[in-house]
Amino acid sequence: MTSLEHVAATLNPGRPLLIVDADEVLLRFVEHLETFFLTQGFELRLTSFQLSGNIYDQKTNTVAPPQMVTELIGSFFDKCVDTVPAVYGAASALENLSGQYEIVVLTNVPHAYRARREAALWDMGFKYPVLSNAGEKGPAVKALKAITKHHAAFVDDLPPQLASVANHAPGTHLVHFVADPRLAALITKAPDAHVRIDDWAKLQTHLGQIGQQ
Repeated sequence: MTSLEHVAATLNPGRPLLIVDADEVLLRFVEHLETFFLTQGFELRLTSFQLSGNIYDQKTNTVAPPQMVTELIGSFFDKCVDTVPAVYGAASALENLSGQYEIVVLTNVPHAYRARREAALWDMGFKYPVLSNAGEKGPAVKALKAITKHHAAFVDDLPPQLASVANHAPGTHLVHFVADPRLAALITKAPDAHVRIDDWAKLQTHLGQIGQQ
């Protein structure tokens, strides 16, 4: 497992730091999860910005119980963590930004799948260290941010994670990004985010400007 300390030791403190989430930022997670659910006899109905309560048994047309949802998501990671496709434009945008930023992928993929996720990301052109995390991301961002002497930015799709970073690592530039347009339409800009951008070409321009400050 790649530890936070190991990743931190590889970063250049003399450059700005960019920390990015994977699912719905770099990877089309929900789209792929939705397809997997159908193969298991379940349907994801995107009526709100969450999985809980939105997964239905196709035979009974009833909401899947929490234990079943846990099992389904666990099975998805086991079978599909390597095959989640990339968000359009993300790899090229980060490649361009890598000339300016130190880049780390901070993902709440289960720790057991970290290496597989990193290998898949690298195959898609995301050749950056991948840290697996559980729960709030604020503490990890705080530890990473302490390394750089310059600007730090964090990109995530979930408002609670942006709030966590705002709390634990104040001064971090926070970007709310939601790749799936159906999900994006279900939520407004996170209260703690400095900006909401759902397109990587626009985000590249924005981060390029922020990194020069």
